[in-house]
Amino acid sequence: MVSESEQVVRSSSNDVYEDNQAMKNDSSEDLGKIYTSGENNEYVYIGRTKFLKADLYDAFGGTLQPGLAPPSSHKFANPAPLGLSAFALTTFVLSMFNARAQGITTPNVVVGLAMFYGGLVQLIAGIWEIALENTFGGTALCSYGGFWLSFGAIHIPWFGILSAYEGKEAQLQDALGFYLLGWAIFTFGLTICTMKSTVMFFALFFLLAVTFLLLSIGEFAASVGSTRAGGVLGVIVAFIAWYNAYAGVATRQNSYVLARPFALPTNDHVLI
Repeated sequence: MVSESEQVVRSSSNDVYEDNQAMKNDSSEDLGKIYTSGENNEYVYIGRTKFLKADLYDAFGGTLQPGLAPPSSHKFANPAPLGLSAFALTTFVLSMFNARAQGITTPNVVVGLAMFYGGLVQLIAGIWEIALENTFGGTALCSYGGFWLSFGAIHIPWFGILSAYEGKEAQLQDALGFYLLGWAIFTFGLTICTMKSTVMFFALFFLLAVTFLLLSIGEFAASVGSTRAGGVLGVIVAFIAWYNAYAGVATRQNSYVLARPFALPTNDHVLI
């Protein structure tokens, strides 16, 4: 006759034995595997951890992380909508000036936005993304926050940047052309990292890269047409950024209108 306590001991011993056997059967290669399961492939296994695919897409929409990534365990609010909103509003205002809307040709009104909203606020949001273990989000938001701070510095007399080119207008145009070209190259690099994310997220970075390129050409060639085209495209980029920000803010609890992510085709293959 086996006592109840002996049955409990045997049961726990069997559980430990089975767990040990499972761990032995699992090869180290399984830790790096990503695969799906379920009737409609609704579950995603990352290593030995199981996630619902819908939750991963929600995590993407809110944490500025291209591809599938589990939500962070940190107790932080989602900083991506803040950074995207700061980028969108500052881009919208400057792009309206570049497009020569209402005949405005002097962009100095945007300096305040560039320093404090597009610059400082976006930089803080990028640092939060790094705290959330989001390398892409932190790199993008901190970098474009730095872009707006540097843009504001160009138009602030205290820095002496424009005054250094007095009487050298041709050099100033070429210098600004290289400045914008560098940002175009950087943005095209980030665009490659969004090719497995969503349509609107990819469109944001791709069109932004083209915007920088058009503005760079406008400076090198002294072409008002290229600058205005960059301004018009920049306005479109601003609205796409607002859309992505809205996707991270709107929930079933606060809105009747949600932004659905449209995922791009993705697989494990790489070209290089």
